[in-house]
Amino acid sequence: MGSIFEAYITNAGKYAEGQLAGETLAFPTNAEAVEPLLKRIGVDGVRYEEIFITSFDGDVLGLYDHLNEYANLDELNHLACLLSELDRDELDTFEAVIDKGDHTASVADIINLVHNLDCYELYSGVSDDETLGRIYVEDMDALEVPENILPYFDFEAYGRDVRLNDNGHYAPGGYVIKTSTDFVELYHSVEDIPPEQKVFRFPKLSIREQMTAYKEVIDRSSLEGDKLRPRHDREDR
Repeated sequence: MGSIFEAYITNAGKYAEGQLAGETLAFPTNAEAVEPLLKRIGVDGVRYEEIFITSFDGDVLGLYDHLNEYANLDELNHLACLLSELDRDELDTFEAVIDKGDHTASVADIINLVHNLDCYELYSGVSDDETLGRIYVEDMDALEVPENILPYFDFEAYGRDVRLNDNGHYAPGGYVIKTSTDFVELYHSVEDIPPEQKVFRFPKLSIREQMTAYKEVIDRSSLEGDKLRPRHDREDR
């Protein structure tokens, strides 16, 4: 299974302290890859628990415009697994729909979009109203135009009307329209993700590592307490 996209995973706590600790993670992935990555960037569940995503990269056009820095790693992995199962035509349709902006408010929305790609149709390579008008008139016989009128027929105006009526959209891969209202939300929460696709897991620490981690937390808390405690010099007495 090849990589669908990559995300740069960053330790949020260290970032807030002015340190950059992060690594690139390729999706789809597994818990066996995520656990040591989290350990390397210092997210151990004791000293630091939170992450955020600094950047995304990959070949799925437009996808990264709709992924945010606090996306859930389990959801991202589930999405990557679903995308990896698409054939080229399905992936082209997916790219066109997200370029249109349908069902892109969250990773959950995008996951449901993958499940409902059969609600859309993509006319590959169609990029303008005139071409669209010709397809509807000459190939689909959507409008009967006498042969003697065809040389004078305004295909562009007709194509524009078709696009507006269909709520169609020109994407980089072609013209996409929604052909069915049978969109079904199959995914609702991380509880719907297959167990083998859930990947976020804090690293297992040895007893010595746990003691060191808890000591650092205690020392840090004491230091913060000292900074917050009001200081009284002798003139205040």
